[in-house]
Amino acid sequence: MRIIRSVPAMAAWSGALHREGVAIGLVPTMGALHAGHRALIRRARLSCDAVVVSLFVNPRQFGSGEDFFRYPRQARADAALCRTEGVDVLFMPSREAMYQRGFQTSVAVRNLARRWEGERRPGHFDGVATVVTKLLSLVRPGTAFFGQKDFQQSVLVRRLVEDLNLGADIVVCPTVRDHDGLALSSRNQYLTPPQRRAAPVLYEALQAGRTAILRGIRFGLEVTGAMRKVIATEPRMRVDYLAVCNPETLEPLARVTKTAVLLGAARLGRVRLIDNLVVKM
Repeated sequence: MRIIRSVPAMAAWSGALHREGVAIGLVPTMGALHAGHRALIRRARLSCDAVVVSLFVNPRQFGSGEDFFRYPRQARADAALCRTEGVDVLFMPSREAMYQRGFQTSVAVRNLARRWEGERRPGHFDGVATVVTKLLSLVRPGTAFFGQKDFQQSVLVRRLVEDLNLGADIVVCPTVRDHDGLALSSRNQYLTPPQRRAAPVLYEALQAGRTAILRGIRFGLEVTGAMRKVIATEPRMRVDYLAVCNPETLEPLARVTKTAVLLGAARLGRVRLIDNLVVKM
């Protein structure tokens, strides 16, 4: 496995493979890799000739007061995982390499970013859209792989790629969960043991929403009520939002008539959890 830290070197490597007709797969990450990332890498390995994993804790997607400085960083362990999984290139640029002096460009996907995570984390999705644009431009993958856990992000990235003709297919892979249903996340390691025991309640709430829909409840407010009833059983959990949405526009659904996505975000102490479930009628 080759580790590349330079932006010009990354561009040169991908350019050389393109000239040879090699199909490149990209798995963008912020590191602290876990089984969810491993699943993305394995999916890329199965369908692409060469696999690039990017590891970059992007400061532009962290807001004021968020956890940029304490975000888990474990580059040595991440490199070992990538090497074990047969990754061809681990791209590990510095902040200065990605945002050189005088950098002033930002990419925004406005409508898809205005609700849910975008409303509660102002500027977050501009940072995501900007760094994804840079990574796709540098690596020039035929396919990029994202996890469904960050559902709003995946919808936004697909729109970004289509709008800007960035030329990559976006593959969204199923959420990988722990034994009790908690969606795997690099931030889960922040949870104290009591918080970790309480954390699956968010997934249980989403499951209650899905059960309500499949049993014939169609009004969005009633489905949301079913989810809130489950969340209320865990007093330590503070809800940011629970919503029933159109999976393409992310707009709230007054009535469910076909496929819906249930979105949820909640806090346990200083730890913020997000999750989702897609429900097909």
